Amino acid sequence: MGHTPDYDVVVVGGGFFGCSLAIHFKEELGLRPVVLEREADLLQRASYVNQARVHNGYHYPRSLLTALRCRVNFPRFVRDYPECVVSDFKKYYGIGRLFSKVTAEQFRRFIMRVGSPIEPAAPDIAGLFNPDLVEEVFAVTEYAFDPVILKDITRARLDAAGVEVRFETEAVKGEGTAEGHLAVTTLDAGGERRITATSVQNCTYAGLNRLLSRSGLPNIYLKHELTEMALVKMPPELEGLSVTMMCGPFFSFMPFPPLGLYTLSHVRYTPHCEWYDHTNGAASDPYAYFDAVEKRSFGAHMIRDASRYIPALAGCSQVDSLWEVKTVLPRSEVDDSRPVLYVTDWGLPNLTCLMGGKIDNIYDIIGFETERYQKTGVV
Repeated sequence: MGHTPDYDVVVVGGGFFGCSLAIHFKEELGLRPVVLEREADLLQRASYVNQARVHNGYHYPRSLLTALRCRVNFPRFVRDYPECVVSDFKKYYGIGRLFSKVTAEQFRRFIMRVGSPIEPAAPDIAGLFNPDLVEEVFAVTEYAFDPVILKDITRARLDAAGVEVRFETEAVKGEGTAEGHLAVTTLDAGGERRITATSVQNCTYAGLNRLLSRSGLPNIYLKHELTEMALVKMPPELEGLSVTMMCGPFFSFMPFPPLGLYTLSHVRYTPHCEWYDHTNGAASDPYAYFDAVEKRSFGAHMIRDASRYIPALAGCSQVDSLWEVKTVLPRSEVDDSRPVLYVTDWGLPNLTCLMGGKIDNIYDIIGFETERYQKTGVV
């Protein structure tokens, strides 16, 4: 135990969660972290390819805990990242009249219980919706974020904190050492290297099990989806608006600030296929599958179905699509919740695996890590 490791913490994954944790470890806990990122830049995968929504509780009317955590974390994110928060649009939630898992009254009462602002939409807005399919429309407070600006903020904060980041560096496997530390084998242009640390944070989202499998450790039960969000231009009558239809016949369009377009997602057409990593089987390589599979857009289907609820959507035009692997905990399928995955000592002492489904989950994860450090002296 007398040998000093190269670092206190190896953070695997240079997405928003991994980078934010590294900054917290250095600035707040006084530790020596290093971030390993297999891409050539930060926040390139799921941190960029998402609907860029800063949640305020409305999205989860069947999971009180998820909605309450959104309500707590929403103002914190807006306060901490004002440069990237986009609020110059009006946000509305519509409740489907048919097949919805909540009624309009249930939704209203739930949101009032959570404490988020909600009121009936003005008549001119409600008039955009097909009354045969939409029971009621609510005006709410929900924002977007610009992931490119968020990346720039994150990089500046890493630099200011003096956190080392190794780009185009993949963590191949982890193992214990005779001194009681953890060793990570890395691969970059110069070949394989070995670094040691007191602890390792596996923040690789869809790649969580790939690192575990290579390390001879059990998988975490995860569901993966190949997903598409259509990038569209809105017709004039829908410019400056964002709508989410709940809760069953679900679709949503949101501003996507980096491109000056809107994302359109749809519960039926956004997921193209799905597969699972089971605890007792071989881990998949989601990114290898992503690179190999042919991607045929379902954007026209999204527009056609969504325009049944909002006829003006028939006037939007698809420009492109955003594709990514979406990873969720299978247990969240029951109530569409977004629990944080946070498991410590996963097969090795001080190996932590974590994943959040929303940008604001970072505050919950930082809270877990701070509490762990206060109790044990490691993260």
